[in-house]
Amino acid sequence: MKIMTKVRRITCGVVATILLFVALLLLVTSLSPIYDFAPPQPFRGPDIYNPYSELDTTSSWRRVNLHTHTRVEGILNECEYWPEEVLRRYEPFGYDYVGLSNHNEITPHPEDIGPDIYEHGYNLRNYHKLVIGSENVNHFDAILPFMTSQLQWQIDMLCEDGVVVQLNHPARTPILTEERLEVLRGYHIIELTSYNHLITNEFWDWALSAGHYCYGLFNDDLHFPDRTTKMAVRCSFWSMPEIDIANIMHTLRTGCFYSMCIPDISAGDWSVKYAHDRELPAVRDIGLRGDTTYIALTSRADSIVVYGNESRVLAAAKGVDSLSYRFAAENSYARYAAFMPDGVVIMSNPFARYDAAVADMPGCSAKHSINIVYTILYNLAVVLLVVGVVWLYFRFVIRWKRE
Repeated sequence: MKIMTKVRRITCGVVATILLFVALLLLVTSLSPIYDFAPPQPFRGPDIYNPYSELDTTSSWRRVNLHTHTRVEGILNECEYWPEEVLRRYEPFGYDYVGLSNHNEITPHPEDIGPDIYEHGYNLRNYHKLVIGSENVNHFDAILPFMTSQLQWQIDMLCEDGVVVQLNHPARTPILTEERLEVLRGYHIIELTSYNHLITNEFWDWALSAGHYCYGLFNDDLHFPDRTTKMAVRCSFWSMPEIDIANIMHTLRTGCFYSMCIPDISAGDWSVKYAHDRELPAVRDIGLRGDTTYIALTSRADSIVVYGNESRVLAAAKGVDSLSYRFAAENSYARYAAFMPDGVVIMSNPFARYDAAVADMPGCSAKHSINIVYTILYNLAVVLLVVGVVWLYFRFVIRWKRE
């Protein structure tokens, strides 16, 4: 009986120690400033921001995927293939640049081109961010974020000088609700839905309608390069003179690219997939003349739709290869979506109202600020909980083990 009692005490002690570690991890990573968020404010101003103002229609678009996982050193892997093999599998599709973005570590690019990229986030809420252009990995993360301020603080920490931050897969991140996307600020790109390319990406419109100007980007978020259904199905096409760090970062900041979702019609046959990929439609021209936006494609679409505030349809046409939209006074932004006969979907970045005399980009000038009183009270409560948990552990568990 004494042996069984001793075993039970050791087992309970181990379990209690593990629970203590988990509780402390959750509490310590919950530390955060508490913000007062600026109210949503739609884009306004006499001018219209044109993300395609630097478009050179005489040069070809460059095909890009920024969200790609590969095998890494260690036991925690989300892909079975090393970087060289993943890049080799992309070659038949004519990609000009494939960024490697593994979780919480920077993977050197075998071709030594492009900025450093990693996917930030250990948390249990699937709140991940693509960090582009940072030389170091920020390892802090709220393991169980439950407040909007915690989400904002992570964006603020990641947005160092010159760094571009993308909110990853919001369609698979339940905590990115409409209410939160209306107030979160500071990120530059929102990743377009990975589930159903026919939906209108309403989460993007939630942010845009609230006055947060951000680009939309389709990415493979590749984990399985051996599956036709997972590879080369979401990408973007960029207008830039050559592939290097400066051009990639500049294009990410100015938005001269469009995104594409491509259905897999191959039924597992790679030759069929390659053949279909060689016939992809493209944007022939896109831009702004006066107060009128326009898009022209290389082939006829089933429909072209212009979306505005709160996902409202501002203009639409069927069976055309071009469309234009003149900004109405009450509309703050407009973005194009083209739905092609073979299921391909093309999405442009948004044109938006702003005042060029006071700002380089559209967006609300009011920023979130730290509420000093609430920040002190909240973090003091977290510290007291930490002290309380440790005290209970030593008061009951350690004492019980010694008796």
